[in-house]
Amino acid sequence: MKTDLLQMVESGGCSAKISPQLLEEFLRYLPLPHDPNVLVDINSHDDAGVYRVNDDLALVFTTDFFPPVCSDPFEFGQIAAANSISDVYAMGGTPVIALNIMMFPASKLPIEAYSEILKGGSDIAEQAGVRIIGGHTIDDFPPKYGLAVVGYIHPDKIITNAGARPGDLLILTKPLGTGVILAGQRMKMASEDDVDQAKKLMKILNGPGAEVMKKYNIKGATDITGYGLAGHALKMAKASNLSLELNLAKVPLIGSTYRLVEEGCIPGASFRNLDFVENDSHLRPDLNYSLKMIGMDAQTSGGLLMCVKPEISNQVISDLHHTGLTQSAVIGRVTEKQDKFLYLE
Repeated sequence: MKTDLLQMVESGGCSAKISPQLLEEFLRYLPLPHDPNVLVDINSHDDAGVYRVNDDLALVFTTDFFPPVCSDPFEFGQIAAANSISDVYAMGGTPVIALNIMMFPASKLPIEAYSEILKGGSDIAEQAGVRIIGGHTIDDFPPKYGLAVVGYIHPDKIITNAGARPGDLLILTKPLGTGVILAGQRMKMASEDDVDQAKKLMKILNGPGAEVMKKYNIKGATDITGYGLAGHALKMAKASNLSLELNLAKVPLIGSTYRLVEEGCIPGASFRNLDFVENDSHLRPDLNYSLKMIGMDAQTSGGLLMCVKPEISNQVISDLHHTGLTQSAVIGRVTEKQDKFLYLE
C-alpha cells in the first residue's frame, strides 16, 4: 500500500513553526558571539546568517525542516529541500553544499518512504547545483525533513531584511495561498487542481529570482514562509526602521485561495501571525477580512519579497516573468517610518 504522509501529521510545512512572538522570546536567551566577521546574525531576523571568510568571500548558512505538506514522500522531499535552499537565495547567495536533517519513525513507516524523501531532496538539490554531502537522522514521530545549507556570497553584495529604502516598490515573486489550500485539502474543500498548483509552486526554486536581484543590485529582500506575507514584511520594516505599505488586493493568489477563505478555510497559523503583526500594524478599517487573513497565511517554500527602485521596477517584473515567475507583481511600497511599521489596505 502506498505511503500517505499526511495521515501522520496535524500541521505540516512552515505552518508548523512556533508563533513569531514565542520565537522572539526564545531569541532573548540566545547568546550572540562578538565577532567582526559575523556580518548578519539574528538581530535583523534575516533568512540566514552570514560569516566573512576574507574580503571577497562570505558564507551564507541556514537550516530549515518541517513535517510533511503532502502525501507523497518524494514530493515532500522536493518541497522541503526547495524551502531550505530558498533562504540562501533570499540573501543573494549561491547555495553550494548541504546536509540532510531527518526525523523518521522507523517503526511506523517503511524504509522505502525514507528513501523517497531523500531522493526528492536530492532531486531539488541537484537542480540548484547543491551537493548533499551527509546528514543526520533520529527516530522520531511524526517524520520531518529539511536541509542545513551553506552558500557563497561577496561580503559587499549581501541582501538583507535591513536593506529596504524609502520609495522602493515591493515586488512579490510567487502567489500566496499554500497554507489555505493545504488546509483545504485536509478539509476536502480544495480542488485537485488547486492542490497540484500549490505543490508545483512549492517545488520552484527561488534561484531565478535571486539572479534578477543580483542583476539589478537589489539590497533588501526576504522570502515569504511561515509568518506569512504580513509577518515577514513586518520583520523587514523593523530591521530597516521604515514602514511598509501593502495593497492586499494586488497580491497574486493561487487558484481558489480567496474562495476557500471566504468559506471559512483559515489555518490556525494565520491567527498566530495576525496576533504577531497587529500591534505594529495599521489595518484599514474597511479592509476585506478574507484578504487580511490571506496576508497572514503561512507559506511553505514561498516567493521572494524584494525592494526595488521605482525606475527599474518594470524591467525587474519583465525579467521575473521571463524566468517563469509569471505572477510576479508590485504589491506595495516602502516609506519613511510612520506611526506603525506596517500598513495593510
